[in-house]
Amino acid sequence: MQFSRKNMLYAGIILLLTLACKLVFANNIAWSGFSPVMAIAIVAGMMVHQKHFTFIFPLVALLGSDMIIQLLYVTGQFPFPGIYSYQLLNYMFLSVLVIAGWMLKGKNYTTVTLGALAGPAIYFLLSNFTVWATHGGYNRPMNATGLWMCMVDGLPFYKNSLMATLLFVPVLLMVYHGLIRKKLAIKLQ
Repeated sequence: MQFSRKNMLYAGIILLLTLACKLVFANNIAWSGFSPVMAIAIVAGMMVHQKHFTFIFPLVALLGSDMIIQLLYVTGQFPFPGIYSYQLLNYMFLSVLVIAGWMLKGKNYTTVTLGALAGPAIYFLLSNFTVWATHGGYNRPMNATGLWMCMVDGLPFYKNSLMATLLFVPVLLMVYHGLIRKKLAIKLQ
């Protein structure tokens, strides 16, 4: 795979989609976490055959949208920053989802669905454990009960990220195959 015009168009589409979701949903607690970023990571791992390219699409979407949000924040047009202290951890967790996509390969509806379900679960467990382990979550005790409480605190984010991933994985697959592959390689089973 070369980084062709079609790849650049796909990267632009996922950047705009990510930015639009952040602008619309990020400031609303009820919709926090509704973003295509996990789906982008999973789809990149499943579909992009050259592994050194698989991290480009999620990085473009996340870093590009974070930089635009930061610019809006600095100019007083957005309520919170796009660049934040634990950002690198989020990028690393998304890299794990790319690797999960490598393992699943998305060759049929079963593996695509498994990826869409597993991605948010993996991210939820990694991120909430890290929040608890680094500073006790929202002042949660540093014991098993505190970890459980921290996991429960993250359930609304998990629900929204799961819904978004289930929605965006098929959409991104269709766009990717329409632009890059020109055929849908997933077999009905």
